[in-house]
Amino acid sequence: MNEITPKIARAKKLMNAPEDIIPEAIAGMVGAHPDMLRLEGATGRAVVAVDGPRTGKVGIVIGGGSGHEPAFAGYVGRGLADAAAVGNVFASPSPEQILDATRAADGGAGIVYLYGNYTGDVMNFDMAAEEAAGLGIECRSVAVCDDVASAPIERMTERRGIAGDFFVFKIAGAAAEDGRDLDAVEAAARKALASTRSMGVALTACSLPQTGKPNFEIGDDEMEIGMGLHGEPGMRRGKVGTADHVADELLDPILSELALAEGDEVAILVNGLGATGLLELYILHRRVAEVLAARSVRIHHSWVGEYATSLEMAGASITLLKLDDDLKDLLDRPCRTAALTVGAVAAPAASAKAAARIETARVLDRELASAPAPAQKLVREGAITPAIFRAMVNAAGERIAEEVDMLSELDGVIGDGDHGVTMDIGWKAVRKALADSPADETIETSCKRMAKAFLDAVGASSGPLYATAFLRAGTAVKDRLNLDAASMARWIEAACQGVRERGRAEPGDKTMVDAWVPAALEARKAADAGGDVLACLDAAVAGAKAGMESTRNIESRRGRSAKLGERAVGHIDPGAASTTVILGAMCDAAHAALG
Repeated sequence: MNEITPKIARAKKLMNAPEDIIPEAIAGMVGAHPDMLRLEGATGRAVVAVDGPRTGKVGIVIGGGSGHEPAFAGYVGRGLADAAAVGNVFASPSPEQILDATRAADGGAGIVYLYGNYTGDVMNFDMAAEEAAGLGIECRSVAVCDDVASAPIERMTERRGIAGDFFVFKIAGAAAEDGRDLDAVEAAARKALASTRSMGVALTACSLPQTGKPNFEIGDDEMEIGMGLHGEPGMRRGKVGTADHVADELLDPILSELALAEGDEVAILVNGLGATGLLELYILHRRVAEVLAARSVRIHHSWVGEYATSLEMAGASITLLKLDDDLKDLLDRPCRTAALTVGAVAAPAASAKAAARIETARVLDRELASAPAPAQKLVREGAITPAIFRAMVNAAGERIAEEVDMLSELDGVIGDGDHGVTMDIGWKAVRKALADSPADETIETSCKRMAKAFLDAVGASSGPLYATAFLRAGTAVKDRLNLDAASMARWIEAACQGVRERGRAEPGDKTMVDAWVPAALEARKAADAGGDVLACLDAAVAGAKAGMESTRNIESRRGRSAKLGERAVGHIDPGAASTTVILGAMCDAAHAALG
């Protein structure tokens, strides 16, 4: 998996420690707008409108990864979103972070979640909705899927969300401010989504703060038409064209799908991706206006600037919202946020949110709090003791830290380039949690501790996937003090099932499941054949490696890389690679401990 690559210059960024960029940015944002924003919740990731949430009003909670500023927290304020859950760079917020935002926005009338249609966001918001239901808060979800480049119209629900969430957020926020009920607010958001289409172009890559390296490669004279917000490849790559040529290429599929007729009315968003100035954006808008005028389509309002960026990527996107009377009315309703002000909002109302809310146990917390089996009843046969198990887990975390760049480079080819960074964040949290655990802690309890640590630290799709894997694996061996070959195989099988259950992926989808499934199958074969625990682990690693290599030759059917089609062939799936790294490190540590 390790390959020699040419040295790439690190990008220069104004930051302190990479691990502090999100809390420091949030502190700076809230400090800059104390009249509009406040921070709530134990996670420190829920940015809340000072005068937004109130009793009887449907709450609007938006969220997603950082790096798209001013999205998402920039749209929190009176008349728009009540709260935003802020994830790490290019990684969705975790369920706990979303729940902090949910509790802050709850006025007793329900919550509408709005977020981009990415695997991690969908899973984390779904988990938060499940836990919110346990608190008596009804949540509805609308995953924005406006990017015409990422899937054909008949598979619109598979499309990713890009700058079109600007219009969906605005319409939903206005509907909630208008006093509409939960059904009507959700309907307004879905109507806005159905009438919104976007497409973008990238001219350069961006670089993650943790790596400082470009998250994909593109020639000095090339552009990527249909690029996603995280650097996901688009429909095609070609030579950079003129502004008019680019605008036409972005507009053609949008106009085709919206079927605009003479006399129709639209709103326009010409959005910069982070490093494209207004000079160029206004040139693009000029061409959009020309094309629409030629079709006798009227422009109700235009926004030109940076509204949903991709760190320092050069490029732009064009979004059109086809209007009817209701959408136009909602679009014109007043709002006041750090990134968008429309009209004049009413004087701030004192929040009528209940001063105290009794919180019931959350789904994860209930599982974490469940009592372990009495120690004297646990099966003690087996070479893998709790201490050796923790050493195996720590070894996995250390190996992930060593392979951060390799995993991120694999992800940069077919994803957004952050898989190594995200995994390292999660495994660092796991190692810290285990370092603080009691020496006599059982393997089941350690797995629960690992699940909570990983989920709290990682909001990307890996967060719920590995949290579920650890929980299921721990439960599978809750009757054991030590693990023998059969129970070690059972632990691997349960972890695999947890990943499949939460991610709804199957072998052949080009995901981490392609490594986990053969690992589990081979571990079980070794155990059933009478092999010891080391033979079981050796077999699991061999299975994972074979599964990982198999992903090189298949198209992706799940996650962000599913949009690439044949372009994903020839590249190893980063999730399958990290699975192999983890199991390999655990196996090596077991060999070192047992000889």
